[in-house]
Amino acid sequence: MHRKFSENMREQFPMKEVTSFQIGGAVDYFIEPVDEEELSAAIGALEEEKIPWMVMGKGTNMLVSDRGIRGAVVRLEKNFEEVRVEGDRVIAQSGASLRKVAEAARDARLCGLEFAHGIPGAIGGAMTMNAGAYGGEMKDVVETVRAMDRAGNIRVYTNDEMHFRYRNSRVYEEGLIVLEATFRLVPGEKDAITEKMEELWQRRLDKQPLEYPSAGSTFKRPEGHYAGQLIDLAGLRGLTHGGAQVSEKHCGFVINRGGATCKDVVELIRTVQEAVYAKHGVELETEVKVLGE
Repeated sequence: MHRKFSENMREQFPMKEVTSFQIGGAVDYFIEPVDEEELSAAIGALEEEKIPWMVMGKGTNMLVSDRGIRGAVVRLEKNFEEVRVEGDRVIAQSGASLRKVAEAARDARLCGLEFAHGIPGAIGGAMTMNAGAYGGEMKDVVETVRAMDRAGNIRVYTNDEMHFRYRNSRVYEEGLIVLEATFRLVPGEKDAITEKMEELWQRRLDKQPLEYPSAGSTFKRPEGHYAGQLIDLAGLRGLTHGGAQVSEKHCGFVINRGGATCKDVVELIRTVQEAVYAKHGVELETEVKVLGE
């Protein structure tokens, strides 16, 4: 395997350098394929060698263990970020950021992706988790998704075939690798689209602790409640454990105040879950994926 990936593979690569939480030990093999052919070859070799592997984009929803990840991480950010517009469709590769895709739509005077402008992360993760904000979700605007399965076969899935639901999809269920997504949008006024994006971005800035490293919203929204509100009512605003803290600005976020370890974050999350359950009888599920040893 070393021979095949000498140019695009690094060994013992520190994951804290490529995750928004800025936390995590080293992964054995960090691979950045230049195209789909190399991606397919890399995965084929990993499968052959029976080396566990996972795919990542911008690393905005990941909390990596302090002991790192055994196996390989394949990152599709740097070389998979092309966005193009064809009529009322925007086609984006999996590593393109949602901001870049939303701005391409705006510049083409197409509306429907305004809600996605401020969501951190890339297309691959957005398809995996059916990313959403401010009343919009990927399932509302996606026409098709082109993806590769773990055997290297590529096929196109329609919106219905994607099984989109709250923070879940077929990609997540089957461990597919998103290559590209096509969005079907509607014509609109550029000024109105820009205004909507700016308004949503300002709401995000006002309410969320974007000045600190985090993995975005830590908990899924429990039915009939808001996670942040339940946490606040349990008296946990600002609660600190090591370098991790329940954000004082928005209790639904656990942030890295500086030097937080994965252990700090995981233990703080557990404390929050236990306290919320004791106070409200509600079980909080995490939106963040904890990975590694």
